Amino acid sequence: MKFNEQIKDIKTYEAGKPIELVVREFGIEPKDIVKLASNENPNGCSLKVQKAVVDIVAKMALYPDDSMMNLKSGLSKRFQVEDENIIIGSGSDQIIEFLIHAKANSNSKILMNSITFAMYEIYAKHVGAEILRTTGVEHDLDKFYKIYKEEKPSIIFLCTPNNPTGDAIDAKALFDFIKKIDDDTLVVVDGAYMEYALVKDASKYVKPKDLLKEFSNTIYLGTFSKAYGLGGMRVGYGVGDAKIIKELYKLRPPFNITTLSLEAATIALEDEEFVENSIVDNFKEMKRYEEFAKEQKIDIIESYTNFVTLCLNSNQKSSQIATALLQRGMIVRDLSGYGMNAIRVTVGTTEQNSKFFALTSEIL
Repeated sequence: MKFNEQIKDIKTYEAGKPIELVVREFGIEPKDIVKLASNENPNGCSLKVQKAVVDIVAKMALYPDDSMMNLKSGLSKRFQVEDENIIIGSGSDQIIEFLIHAKANSNSKILMNSITFAMYEIYAKHVGAEILRTTGVEHDLDKFYKIYKEEKPSIIFLCTPNNPTGDAIDAKALFDFIKKIDDDTLVVVDGAYMEYALVKDASKYVKPKDLLKEFSNTIYLGTFSKAYGLGGMRVGYGVGDAKIIKELYKLRPPFNITTLSLEAATIALEDEEFVENSIVDNFKEMKRYEEFAKEQKIDIIESYTNFVTLCLNSNQKSSQIATALLQRGMIVRDLSGYGMNAIRVTVGTTEQNSKFFALTSEIL
């Protein structure tokens, strides 16, 4: 059977290994496994969300409200924008797919950082677009602009804070960069970890409202999977010019968010205290990772997220270390597939992090 040529060389996206797989492969008891690979909130989600979902379980037989009125209203209030500026997706990656299918084709070019979220490239290959990348690990806007001037891409992806490295772009520098981009080039600001950046350094915080006010060619992406602790509910959103949102709706399937997901995200927005406490705990524990890296004499990229990237020395192989940790029930992300000799580790609870330090010290 023949399939479309443009998907021939696409590598399947590898999500963080689930606990169940480690149980099967290594015979380790579930209670002894720690998953620090997928940047989930170690505090889970708000108790208010859990109660709301239980209360609405009886409605599972019914299709969800496809207007998503309550969730849109909550996001409109949070970001001080209109409902017409918002689209909801099954994770923000679904909106990335919409954007690429709406704007790009086999004659298009799509610009992204050298190391960044893998789904940009995967979706770009769906339509046969040419992929352009900068050099270096962190976002360098001068390099982005040089490539933009030479290649005139249809879409530019700016992931800030960036996954999988954790670095973030200064908001003023980002706005200055977008001002130099022509109106027909779509600039996607992926802010999946923006709640963390706001707490650590307000100069890195990008307000969707400000993007919307200044630019008609940008869209801001957010998610409930990280700070809100709803990774299993798969809810993301985009905030952009009404004309962009209108085009994306042509690609959105009906009922793309479940009844339970809609309720969970809507209630999660209301529990600001839970999110704030989770982020404060995150950066408190992150200091321990910084101290650990210093003790082990390995580099750590300054992170504005809920994970850290530990860059190993030349005599240490990230794939071997990640495997050794896995065999001991500790799941982390090996970044060798991104061309980095590094591991990405979600900042967990105090107990989980202590276990990571002990096991990794032993292996190193």
